[in-house]
Amino acid sequence: MLMTAFGGLMWLLFTAMLVLAVVALAMAVLYREDAYRAADKQNKGFWLIILGIAVAVNLFVPMLFLQLAGLVATIVFFVDVRPALKQVSGGGWGRRRRGSSSDGPYGPYNGGR
Repeated sequence: MLMTAFGGLMWLLFTAMLVLAVVALAMAVLYREDAYRAADKQNKGFWLIILGIAVAVNLFVPMLFLQLAGLVATIVFFVDVRPALKQVSGGGWGRRRRGSSSDGPYGPYNGGR
């Protein structure tokens, strides 16, 4: 019975690592290439390859050491790269913030007041 519980716990941990890697890969896909260069964080292709390998290892290679290496890469993306990309791209996933319709090139237009 104890081994069954341990197996269930390990399955839950492996599933959580897979979900984190898939989410990180999806986020890496959604950010623009120039955001990576502006944030000075490798390039988009590098992160897509690293996170893609992490997903593939979690799915197909049941070696704990490789899965933990993928988890480290995923955590680095979430803790270091993603906040820098969010800051550079103004909010997230490559979207640009839009101002009011009365905004000019130097700020909002207030009608000469």
